[in-house]
Amino acid sequence: MSAVRGRAVRRPWRLAAEATALLVAAVVAFPLYWMLLGALKPAGEIESTEPRPWTASPSLDSFRRVFEQQEFGRYFVNSLVVAVSVVIASALIAFLAATAVTRFRFRFRTTLLIMFLVAQMVPVEALTIPLFFLMRDLGQLNTLGSLILPHIAFSLPFAIWMLRGFVKAVPESLEEAAYLDGASRARFLWRILLPLVLPGLVATSVFSFISAWNDFLFAKSFIISDTSQSTLPMALLVFYKPDEPDWGGVMAASTVMTVPVLVFFVLVQRRLVSGLGGAVKD
Repeated sequence: MSAVRGRAVRRPWRLAAEATALLVAAVVAFPLYWMLLGALKPAGEIESTEPRPWTASPSLDSFRRVFEQQEFGRYFVNSLVVAVSVVIASALIAFLAATAVTRFRFRFRTTLLIMFLVAQMVPVEALTIPLFFLMRDLGQLNTLGSLILPHIAFSLPFAIWMLRGFVKAVPESLEEAAYLDGASRARFLWRILLPLVLPGLVATSVFSFISAWNDFLFAKSFIISDTSQSTLPMALLVFYKPDEPDWGGVMAASTVMTVPVLVFFVLVQRRLVSGLGGAVKD
């Protein structure tokens, strides 16, 4: 009877929690719904002064205009190259750096960790102009390198801090046992340690991918004259004209931009949840 009474007491709280979760999910998903709705609405409904949260005559004309843009495919490939390069490079460097600052004792180690934390506090906008001159001096303006290098630099502090906890959670006894079995440091690093911290690596890679994929500030600042090096966020400007903006094209292009992110989430969702929620158990 007491167990039944306990469940009866907890049930209203559980229902309230589930209702709150559904409400939050609806609020978060509504902009995505409105974006897709705007992409499917005909031009007359988009420009109407009385917007409705539905459409009686969905149309694919906006998507057709997006895919008819000759440079859209090139922009998509450029965005993919930038995002994948940032994810791979930042994940590799962050893994090695997190292992170094966790497993080794060296001078200025604490100072280095504090610098990683301070780097997260600096606004991206404050560094755009210095980075512009740096990319100019390196001869990287109007190249994809001017987008890859800054994103790697900005994603590393967060990735190192997060992976540091995962590396620290791996017991040192496991490392000692591997050495006693004849494993070299490199073999322990890639064959044992890397699989154990892979959930954290996936979690950091998601943030790196989203940041690089959705970047507009660097793409607008560093890609000046060579439009063949532009990325997908810059493609939105093709449909936005101050006198007569094509809102259907903007919404359709935004929807197409969102699809790779959703696919990436679906592919890594299990490891992402374990990476955000926990670490390695002894």
